[in-house]
Amino acid sequence: MTDLLPALAPWITLAVIGLAVLALAHEWLRPELVMLSAMAALLATGVLGPDEAFAGLSNSAVLAVASLYVVAAGVRATGALQFVDALIFPARPHLPLATGRLMLFTAASSAFLNNTPIVAMLIPRVQAWCEQHGISSSKLMIPLSYAAIVGGTTTLIGTSTNLLVAGLMESSGYEPPGLFDLAWIGVPATLVAMVYFLTLGSRLLPERANDDRQAEDGLKACAFEMRVVPGSPLVGKTLEDAGLRALGEAYVAHIQRDRKVLPSSPDTLLVGDDVLSFVGSASVLDRLLGETGLQPVQESVDTDAGQGLPLFEAVVAPGSSLVGRSLRDARFRERFQGVVLGIQRQDAAIEGPISRVPIQAGDLLVIEARPGFQRRWNSSRDEFYLVAARGSERRSQSNGRAPLALGILFAVVAVAAAGWASIVTTAFLGALAMVAGGCISQSEARKSVDLNVLLVIVGALAIGAAMESSGLAGMLASLITGPGLAVGTLGVLLLVYFMTSLLTELITNNAAAALMLGIALKAAETVGAPPIAFGLTVAVAASASFITPIGYQTNLMVMAAGNYKFGDYARVGAGLSLLIGLTAVTMIGLVWL
Repeated sequence: MTDLLPALAPWITLAVIGLAVLALAHEWLRPELVMLSAMAALLATGVLGPDEAFAGLSNSAVLAVASLYVVAAGVRATGALQFVDALIFPARPHLPLATGRLMLFTAASSAFLNNTPIVAMLIPRVQAWCEQHGISSSKLMIPLSYAAIVGGTTTLIGTSTNLLVAGLMESSGYEPPGLFDLAWIGVPATLVAMVYFLTLGSRLLPERANDDRQAEDGLKACAFEMRVVPGSPLVGKTLEDAGLRALGEAYVAHIQRDRKVLPSSPDTLLVGDDVLSFVGSASVLDRLLGETGLQPVQESVDTDAGQGLPLFEAVVAPGSSLVGRSLRDARFRERFQGVVLGIQRQDAAIEGPISRVPIQAGDLLVIEARPGFQRRWNSSRDEFYLVAARGSERRSQSNGRAPLALGILFAVVAVAAAGWASIVTTAFLGALAMVAGGCISQSEARKSVDLNVLLVIVGALAIGAAMESSGLAGMLASLITGPGLAVGTLGVLLLVYFMTSLLTELITNNAAAALMLGIALKAAETVGAPPIAFGLTVAVAASASFITPIGYQTNLMVMAAGNYKFGDYARVGAGLSLLIGLTAVTMIGLVWL
């Protein structure tokens, strides 16, 4: 077997990668488990030795990403970006102006901070401005997500994918890109995205009114339940007399009584402990919580406080333990110390008691919980991509250290840009300064580090090493350079870009970058092009996910908030994906080829 291994190594690697891609595309396992399993298979078959397999644990990219999570969390915890409302939103309802300002601020922030918390912070603000001026939030949510994506391609620290590419290039003996090398691509790409949404893109975005009253236009999206309090004034009244028929944005779908389901006719008499199943806007839930005679079906999480606990909105992540399970089976109340009052879903009506409905990725849960729920569950994206407080609880409170947090962030970027220290050094020192300066506590710093992303990077580095050492990267590169050279080096570059872009729509962006970078670097050698040109092509393409909501986490975060359907992303994003690809390849050709 030892003699045969060099000949079999590329085919073993290809088989392992093929299985990993299938597992990622079909979500058989969480991404980090898929990548680590692939690494284990390559180690067990002898394609990788222990030193090669575990080299990712000491790669500077892993420490840099972990440190930058802490830096970003410190900026967020201090409320350093709470001035954004006046900066972004015009006083008058001017959609193009709001779109331009929102995208510019989001892209600029995402160039230096993790884009997930940026989007999480802005979603409730966008919703509030849209509600105030009678503008559909569906006109701004996708631009918000896409601006965060293109903004992340502007600097080396904009996304973990950029740092992964730099780490892979460094471990392969190539000069990694500098802090602002990506700006040659990211800045024009951001401007192209802004112009796109100020012209054609705005017309392609759906316009679904925030208070739509027609079921076919999204009234079915949210399901929630209320119980008739025994002895209340509602008992003995009909649905119509109780004022529960003319709710506008919602309606009573059915009544549950003694384990039986009754139709919701206007003359149905209410009795104590009737459970009314509503379908419609979550804003009606807010109103009904203050009605005498109605109470949430679920027991309150705080029996002493009773009513008055804050409400939160949480978007379920694809890898959440809730996916495929009902709230009852998942023991939601015990695990999360909160009670789900409503479930909002975009593509299908929710039928039956909400405690027994299987949860899907992208569902928006309306949760009653104690203060602190938002901070506790926003620090990790294992379960939720976004947790935002409803109503007056939405705004974060500054702890007085906002100037210090912004100063630390500026120092991290400035020192690395000046070349006085590497980005991993400045990010690490910046993370320590955030904790030492009181911008973030030690426990919050630990929670802010997304371990799953780090494990994906470790696995991706191992897969990249296997593709290089086994010769698989060279084999696949020859398949690309053959047809691509018919139209020159730019043709090869375009092929690499769109192959990476297609792959990132199916699997995670970090995994796509790891799989394509080795091939791209070998292609660069074949055509005699600078390796950095092909490395940056992969970095940008791996992040440029605009066609599906599952390709990039911020796309999924805005899905419920914008009342989008799956096809909305393809209709709006296909043209932008093509424009960004052409812009990226053009700029790379002008600067590096």
